[in-house]
Amino acid sequence: MSNYKSEFIKEINSRGFINQATDLAAIDKKLLKSKITAYIGFDATSDSLHVGSLIPLMLLKWFQNYGNKPIALMGGGTTMVGDPSGKDTTRSMLEIKDIKNNIKSLKKIFNKFIDFKKDKALMLDNYEWLSKKNYIDFIRSIGSHLTINRMLTFDSVKLRLSREQPLSFLEFNYMILQAYDFLYLNKNYNCEIQMGGSDQWGNIINGIELTRRINNKTVYGITSPLITTSSGKKMGKSEQGAIWLNKERLSSYDFYQYWRNVEDNDVIKFLKLFTFLDLKEIDKLSKLKGSDLNEAKKILAYEVTKICRNKEEADNVLETSSNVFEKKNIDDRLITYKIKNNEIINKQIKIIDILIQLQFIKTRSEAKRLIKGGAIKIDKHKVNDITANVKKDMFKNNNTIKISCGKKKYANIKLID
Repeated sequence: MSNYKSEFIKEINSRGFINQATDLAAIDKKLLKSKITAYIGFDATSDSLHVGSLIPLMLLKWFQNYGNKPIALMGGGTTMVGDPSGKDTTRSMLEIKDIKNNIKSLKKIFNKFIDFKKDKALMLDNYEWLSKKNYIDFIRSIGSHLTINRMLTFDSVKLRLSREQPLSFLEFNYMILQAYDFLYLNKNYNCEIQMGGSDQWGNIINGIELTRRINNKTVYGITSPLITTSSGKKMGKSEQGAIWLNKERLSSYDFYQYWRNVEDNDVIKFLKLFTFLDLKEIDKLSKLKGSDLNEAKKILAYEVTKICRNKEEADNVLETSSNVFEKKNIDDRLITYKIKNNEIINKQIKIIDILIQLQFIKTRSEAKRLIKGGAIKIDKHKVNDITANVKKDMFKNNNTIKISCGKKKYANIKLID
């Protein structure tokens, strides 16, 4: 058991959110005395976040749940520079109009986690202050407080250089801009904590030092571990690509299935990090073994889908999954590939081509391997021939058949007029 006394630190420590902190005892003591303000920065490199951003989103939510004020800082300015952290190559340069469109889209995700009503939280954009800075004034007032010697020791720089990958002067400025963000938020919003992933540790330390030197204030940093699966894979990646948080980029069904199929050793860890279930309830689920652990996986998938999408979406995909995997029924809410009646009569439509268009497979050689292993089925019948076509006499149940690839990928094929 930890000796921490504030509810927020006890909660996030028990759930595994803390990797490093500058002075956790001091933060804990400060939280006991009063409600404070903390921020996490999010660059707008896309119109959606993926599950790699769930840790910081959950941190802000827990921080607000215990009465504190979170700031979600959108990096309209820093996105124009590009964070080198964890990257071997320079990020793509985005135009300001694209960044603004991305931020507009990202706001929908933040509203699912954070209550911005009545000044309970803030969403700010660092473009508002960074774009107004005069370069000479900025370098004179900020640059003199930060040493190249120390910046070269930060992982975001050191790792790139150790791999002999170029680090542009533009990217090198990123950590200076992020440090200035902390200084600015402390001065204007009394923000005392910056949180972020463990790859942001050096950037956070820079901001703490800069704030101490210029504002003469003590501020703090907390980082969370970068989550990997038990097999060592980076969190948030699948065979089909990133696991996006918004349903325009990834269906709720596929989102649910990602969590439903996590590795056994990850279930309890993920329940602690990515749900709001009580720790006592999670402890009960940790006692499940073998096939019984599937119940914990269903709870994980349902709870995360409910948080990131909504309860209605979570209820729908839970029912759909039950129909498909347990009751073995056709469910109209599955992704559906439509074929016209005249097409099935007048031309050959290969099953393998449907699988490729559904993005269940990428190549014909992959299809050969799966067919050989009996992994591709039409309804309950195995497909044994890579040249096999969809035929009209297959459609008996409401002009719909079910196609499956392995144990996790299902879709409908529907015959239409």
